[in-house]
Amino acid sequence: MSLFKRYIEDANTTTTTNQTSQELSFVKKSPEFWDLENDLHNHLLEELKKYPGQDKEQERSMIEELGEAFFDQEGTRLTFEEKQEILGYVKDELLAYGPITPMLENPSISEVMVNSFDEIYYEKNGKVYRSNVHFIDNQHVMRVIERIVAPIGRRVDESSPMVDARLPDGSRVNAIIPPLALKGPSLTIRKFSDTPFTIKDLVHFGTVNNIMAEFLEVCVKSKLNIFISGGTGSGKTSTLNVLSSFIPNNERIVTIEDAAELKLNQEHIVALESRPPNIEGKGQISIRDLVRNSLRMRPDRIVVGEVRGAEALDMLQAMNTGHDGSLSTGHANSPRDILSRLETMVLMAGYELPVKAIREQIANALDIIVHQSRMKDGTRKITHITEVLGMEGDTIVLQDLFVFKETGFIDGRIEGRMVSTGIRPKFTEQLEMNGYTVPASWFVGEW
Repeated sequence: MSLFKRYIEDANTTTTTNQTSQELSFVKKSPEFWDLENDLHNHLLEELKKYPGQDKEQERSMIEELGEAFFDQEGTRLTFEEKQEILGYVKDELLAYGPITPMLENPSISEVMVNSFDEIYYEKNGKVYRSNVHFIDNQHVMRVIERIVAPIGRRVDESSPMVDARLPDGSRVNAIIPPLALKGPSLTIRKFSDTPFTIKDLVHFGTVNNIMAEFLEVCVKSKLNIFISGGTGSGKTSTLNVLSSFIPNNERIVTIEDAAELKLNQEHIVALESRPPNIEGKGQISIRDLVRNSLRMRPDRIVVGEVRGAEALDMLQAMNTGHDGSLSTGHANSPRDILSRLETMVLMAGYELPVKAIREQIANALDIIVHQSRMKDGTRKITHITEVLGMEGDTIVLQDLFVFKETGFIDGRIEGRMVSTGIRPKFTEQLEMNGYTVPASWFVGEW
């Protein structure tokens, strides 16, 4: 294993002087090292052009053979380990994503953030650390961004300096380049597991407890409309994926996303993805267009990855017109806050609707709000499962069914427990009519 791989995989080595972040130990390379790496890179590029149409495994094998031949002539003074390290760099350049490749391959790292070519951060176990790994220059970062976006038909240049994309494994990518990014091209990659989380995983992580997990499963199977709220990086999409897995296999599901992230195992699924405008500024297909179109596709369930704008109106109308059991997510700081955000997003549709009419739409559409938070110790927890009761005057009435009670902060970890508020939901009868037992023990409150 090369030194490069070793320091990426060991995130528990060097701490910075102020002890506020950890860094991956990085051995600074000499100019001669980079010169030889560049010569090998250019040599392999020219040689590979002679053999078009190869798959990745064939290219990898050929790179190793050509690399050995190159070192026989140019790298006679190098040790075996140094040759392997240089070859590893070049393989990552030609077949993957350059110096951040080992971070993306490390299962314990969940997010990689490139602020500029020489400033890279990563998230591990919910905490953000700075890495000493870096690109050579801004052009180096641009080459990696173009390699990511080109296979899916996206582009990034001065006329279109922002792009959302995804890697083949489903990881979400956002890139933004100058003139908008002042420090140089910036890249943020949110990684996703090859095998989607299950509800058992969320219980194991402490995101939810067993009773809440069983309750949410019954709610999804009983076709309640559920909205998942939370801040950035709180785990909303992972929770949406888990809840969507409870949908029975015989139901037709239409998923709608900006960048496809959901991984459902049901058979009857139609996955839709929005499309940005082309180079002439035409051809854009928005989430709102897809939500409207999905209503003509005879869905049993509509799952919208994230509601950000005017599509909120179409989503609420779908929930109110027979498409029960729909699921979606949105950014908010609390269950009450997501109601205000939905009001604002509905107004973005351009219709001058009375506020009370919008609130009635929201109150009639939503049954449950599941609020998730990223705690200060980096863990992610469902802090509220809240029932939407309806309107009382001009106000939407909410009642918490389960909450997370924080009891302390010990050894850098949040202490607390998830408890019932003692309130039995109003829709209990609907759950029982669908054939599910709702034990009274689920709703025994501590207070």
